[in-house]
Amino acid sequence: MNVFIVYAHHEATSFTTALRNVAVDAFVGDGHRVVVSDLYAMRFDPVSDRRNFTTSFDEWRLDQQREEKHASVHGGFARDIAAEMEKLLRCDLLMLHFPIWWLGMPAIMKGWIDRVFAAGVVYGGGRYFESGVLRGKRAQCVVTTGGTASDYDGSGKYDTIERILYPIHRGILEFTGFDVVPPFVAYGPSRMSEEDRRSTLHRMRRNAASIAEATPETFSR
Repeated sequence: MNVFIVYAHHEATSFTTALRNVAVDAFVGDGHRVVVSDLYAMRFDPVSDRRNFTTSFDEWRLDQQREEKHASVHGGFARDIAAEMEKLLRCDLLMLHFPIWWLGMPAIMKGWIDRVFAAGVVYGGGRYFESGVLRGKRAQCVVTTGGTASDYDGSGKYDTIERILYPIHRGILEFTGFDVVPPFVAYGPSRMSEEDRRSTLHRMRRNAASIAEATPETFSR
């Protein structure tokens, strides 16, 4: 299996990093091929505009989708974006590793989505949801939160983690054809005991070992 991990955290000693490292070790140990895009280490540029392209459909007005479709036909994506697209199209499993910030993904990861999930490459021409370009591939979000599990049970501070991740699960991953497996969530690692951290890392190892057989969820309403 070709595993593509897109990772967004700026701190090498974070628990998000520890989860990524365990996942990589588990996948490699099971004989899978793993590619990691460490967005902060790459200094990935999250701004999506004409810097995405080496071609131009309309030099006077930037219509993003038209430019993406034109670039997809004429090989006109910037080198850094084309490299990420190649990783995405080659993978069997996409894992998005990130902390929940302001009830969403970090800006650098959203920018990666904005630039890499381009029209003509991962969707377009009626290719979406069940007919999506990336159908047959699996995807999972691996997230950490600042709050505890009770903060994300829908009873008080925030909605459930499933509803918080809905725009990603449905609007990005399912839309482009992925089979989305349930997220891996580490609630409040900064509040965990050492024993809880070890248990969570062990849970990630089990997650990596079983993800190929995990039952995808359906997020349509």
